[in-house]
Amino acid sequence: MTTTETIKLGATGPNVFPLALGCMGMGTAGFYGDSDEAENIATIHAALERGVNLIDTGDFYGRGRNELLVGKALAGRRDRALLSVKFGAMMSPDGGIVGFDARPAAVKNFLTHSLTRLGVDHVDIYRPARLDPAVPIEETVGAIADMVKAGFVRHIGLSEVGAETIRRAAAVHPIVDLQIEYGLVSRGPEATIFPTLDELGIAVTAYGVLSRGLLTGSRPTAPRDFRAHLPRFAGANGEKNQQLVDALARAAAERGVKPAQLAIAWVRAKGRSIVPLLGARTRAQLADAIAAVEIRLTPDEVAALEAAVPASAVAGTRYAEAQMRHLDSER
Repeated sequence: MTTTETIKLGATGPNVFPLALGCMGMGTAGFYGDSDEAENIATIHAALERGVNLIDTGDFYGRGRNELLVGKALAGRRDRALLSVKFGAMMSPDGGIVGFDARPAAVKNFLTHSLTRLGVDHVDIYRPARLDPAVPIEETVGAIADMVKAGFVRHIGLSEVGAETIRRAAAVHPIVDLQIEYGLVSRGPEATIFPTLDELGIAVTAYGVLSRGLLTGSRPTAPRDFRAHLPRFAGANGEKNQQLVDALARAAAERGVKPAQLAIAWVRAKGRSIVPLLGARTRAQLADAIAAVEIRLTPDEVAALEAAVPASAVAGTRYAEAQMRHLDSER
């Protein structure tokens, strides 16, 4: 039986299912290579049927095609979904990211096109995908706040920013959640970011819970799979990290669950205000993720899993060096 539990997204946000569905990998031009659009849409429908209501996309995913897919899936089902949309990345025709723009005028322009592609009259949570170093966060959040007042946005979120930026943003308008990478082998936010969020009443939507499939033994195979360029998957790093994959598999086998489910359960055990954001592209992957909601770990089990799969043992950073330098969350 699927849980009926919900989590309030921050002090001022909506109630959401304990898992969110990330759509980045969906579509024929997904970040993980090609996938089946019909199955992707069926997965979104299945998620809504099971009570998963937070659906996450980005205006630059698939150069806009991902929003079109999500919009198609939500036709006739809009009232059952909370749409979370990231914006700001600028792309070249060949798919490369060539910059970031979070100026107030750009914020409103990006939103206009997202509403059109999604076929909706408002976005439930709108967030800059990264901090624009050329634009004070107060100006970006202020522009989104204008859209809240106008009725085109319901709530404001953030993504991959550090404690100081979070405080500055929250001083302008209530922030409901921070989207950031967090998992067994990506635990950086615990130092200063999570305490700040707790203080301000801001939730977490955690992506990269499985370290993009690394922890379950998934490896890049498709030509357009962006993981081929990530340090944790490459060469000697990939070989060393196999030890962590094996350790998680052993721990999961001892409990009689799948490795992905145990990794999801660990994230949920780390705080009630953390909502794992899972990039399921198929109904089978979705079913496995939802089953993880029923797994409860005791503090002793959490500690044992952290000892078996220590974050300090992972080889390679979560993004390439050039990207890491631009992450406000890593400062």
